Amino acid sequence: MLVRLFKVFESPKMAALIFLGFASGLPLFLTSQTLQAWMTTEKVDLAAIGLFSLVATPYSFKFLWSPLLDRYVPPFLGRRRGWLLITQLGLILAIAAMGFQNPRDSLNLLAVTALFIAFFSATQDIAADAYRTDILDPPEMGAGVAVFVLGYRIALLTTGSLALILADRMPWPQVYWLMAGLMVIGMVAAWLAPDPEETFQPPETLFAAIVEPFQDFFQRKGLVSGAMILVFIVLYKLGDALANNMSTPFLLQTGFSQTDIGAIKGGMGLVATIVGTLAGGAFLSRLGINRSLWLFGGFQAISNLAYLVLANLGKNYPWMVLTINIENFCAGLGTAAFLAFFMSLCNRQFSATQYALLSSLYAFSQNILIAPAGLLAKLTGWPLFFVISFLAALPGLALLPVFAPWQDRLEPEVIIEPRPGSTDPDCNP
Repeated sequence: MLVRLFKVFESPKMAALIFLGFASGLPLFLTSQTLQAWMTTEKVDLAAIGLFSLVATPYSFKFLWSPLLDRYVPPFLGRRRGWLLITQLGLILAIAAMGFQNPRDSLNLLAVTALFIAFFSATQDIAADAYRTDILDPPEMGAGVAVFVLGYRIALLTTGSLALILADRMPWPQVYWLMAGLMVIGMVAAWLAPDPEETFQPPETLFAAIVEPFQDFFQRKGLVSGAMILVFIVLYKLGDALANNMSTPFLLQTGFSQTDIGAIKGGMGLVATIVGTLAGGAFLSRLGINRSLWLFGGFQAISNLAYLVLANLGKNYPWMVLTINIENFCAGLGTAAFLAFFMSLCNRQFSATQYALLSSLYAFSQNILIAPAGLLAKLTGWPLFFVISFLAALPGLALLPVFAPWQDRLEPEVIIEPRPGSTDPDCNP
């Protein structure tokens, strides 16, 4: 049974996706946590270090230029792999350029370079998400998400942990040059990756690339169902995000040390997330996306109640370990189903734009809606806060019967329609 479940991972596509996931995750910490560590060792003012969080702005607004990646096709490697190679080359140059700078002497230039890294990284994410959407058939989507996330997490460990260890043994510029060199892994993966099959023409104009993705989505899904899907995207992981956002302050106030939290939450929790995502990808290939959204969303909501038990028990190490592992494992399950659902919604002609817009809605939920979580916890106390986080997960689940009923076919159809006026035939995987 297990062999059949995990057989979906045996594909050249999966090999490409794990390395592309690594390339996608590699730049993130180089403009945030790791860069902050370098700046701190160089005695940069804390206020300036804090302001450097603004260089991450391109990640929040990448949907603005995503139509360019749908409209224009590079002269090599096709529409998806070509853009991957271009952005990865830009990242190598920008990350290497950062190694030639000193935070104490050229802070403004460092900020500009970091902004370029974030821009190329966000653009690489657009291309990588579109490539993943275009290359995977519905039964492969969960597994594809899982291996991509695995590669991404390995990259975060590389730039978040390994880079700091290396910085104790070599100058920071050399660390950044080494990280720039690791981006070659992504370039090789983009060069060798199988090319998505495209039987249609890209949008003929930039205006069409901006407008038609919206028209296409609501024409296929209907106005009411389409609107419900967008609301669902905002709500599906809201309860999980509320609990996760306040989990560290909760654990500290409960009496656990920073070492306890770093070792269990940062170590075991990360492993649990990876295992959950891989397991979710394997089971999704058998259950289908609809049923996975129901089951994994339910597990994701119930996992918040483990924090409720810990809030009532107090400082209890065994239950703290169990809580973190349960919550991260279930979050991984939910992530596998949720991102596969994103891909199932995209018309492959506009996958860069549509996926970027959907992920921006998700980011709104994860970054904006949870902002009052601290005030809510302060007003209610921890036990009631975790009850509320459980209840916050239910509205998203309640929307599933509208567009993802349990009794539907196991794999929802991914419709690929030609542009209005096009002579290209429909292409349904």
